[in-house]
Amino acid sequence: MPKKNSAWLWIPTLYFASGLPYHAITSISDIMYKDMGISNADIAVYTSMLLIPWTVKPLWSPFVEMISTRRKWTLLSQIILAACFAAVAATIPANNFLWFTLAAFMAGAFVSSTHDIALDGFYILALTQDKQSFFSGIRNTFYRIATVFSSGILVMLANRLALRFGNNSHAWSVTFLTIAAIMALLYFYHIKTLPRPESDVNRKTGSLKEVFDNFGDIIKTYFQKPGIIPALLFLLLFRFPEAQLGKIGKLFLMDSVAAGGLGLDKGEIGFINGVIGIIGLIIGGIAGGICISRKGLKYWLWPMVIAISLPDIVYVYMSMALPHDLTVIGSCIFIEQLGYGFGFTAYTLYMIYFAKGKYPTAHFAISTAFMSLGMMLPGMISGKIQERLGYENFFIWVMLCTAVTFIVSALIKIDTNFGRK
Repeated sequence: MPKKNSAWLWIPTLYFASGLPYHAITSISDIMYKDMGISNADIAVYTSMLLIPWTVKPLWSPFVEMISTRRKWTLLSQIILAACFAAVAATIPANNFLWFTLAAFMAGAFVSSTHDIALDGFYILALTQDKQSFFSGIRNTFYRIATVFSSGILVMLANRLALRFGNNSHAWSVTFLTIAAIMALLYFYHIKTLPRPESDVNRKTGSLKEVFDNFGDIIKTYFQKPGIIPALLFLLLFRFPEAQLGKIGKLFLMDSVAAGGLGLDKGEIGFINGVIGIIGLIIGGIAGGICISRKGLKYWLWPMVIAISLPDIVYVYMSMALPHDLTVIGSCIFIEQLGYGFGFTAYTLYMIYFAKGKYPTAHFAISTAFMSLGMMLPGMISGKIQERLGYENFFIWVMLCTAVTFIVSALIKIDTNFGRK
């Protein structure tokens, strides 16, 4: 049995607690609002805005570092997240549920992004360097398990509850109350199991002026890096097609055949998108990491660009053929997500590559902010584009947008040996 405060007792649950709220806020919300009759254009705008806290996260990370301990921030964030999801559950039956739930989701998004800042710092303080390397795969695995649980199992639960209650509103209330209960249980569990590293102390290392000066130097040195313009274009536009497809794809699966969709119920979407799709994503990501470790990022960049772009054509096929066979639909989603997982590896490795030098951790965080911005802005306009073009023409538009991915990938420079084992 693992000893008290063993990393095996808290790392799996801690990163599950990181993945669950993120996907509940950014993924389940799309399906819930579609199920509750909100238009595609409104869903795209409002739920894309929920990425704002992750986009501006680097702005308040220095204050999380400076005030209190990372352990306290981690625990406090978890219990507040439980309250935020309870608020979502309580306001879903209200007449103005859209605005009430969006407010609760936005509050949860700020707390969840703060939780991510705290737990990543806690991970470094609580583990020696060799254990950090050993558990890196474990933490990623349980983050992905949280993805399957939230986007798959919880959506299927909502479908079962809707069939039982005969009421979508009650079904989603119980689903988000379940998320609140899980976050509360994780909070009480982590009170007992999270260690208290000696280095995780109340930090009063300087004045606010010193904090701002240091933050200013981080920002200045980031934008003084060689090749900053091509890098920013790459970070913002590499996923320009996927940012639109990811927001509209789920809605296409849910929409009625008369509206040009496939007419799947929540249970089918939860299984196809949240289980089959995520399995493809994980396999693609693992394969991408193995390939880059053998030949390097530069060697695999163009195969990965192709992999993240061309499989999007399965949505063009589905919008034209409108298949009813779940095996066919599941296969299409698996292929698209497999390619996305493989291709996205190049993006994440490039962020690490570009962060090299002074302040690598802070510069990587800034790059993730641009990554979120690159998903948020195209996602916000995707609903209006789809409503104007219809599903079939929208997915053709997405395929045309893949040219942007190829263009920005041609602009960046990468050392031949980077990423090679």
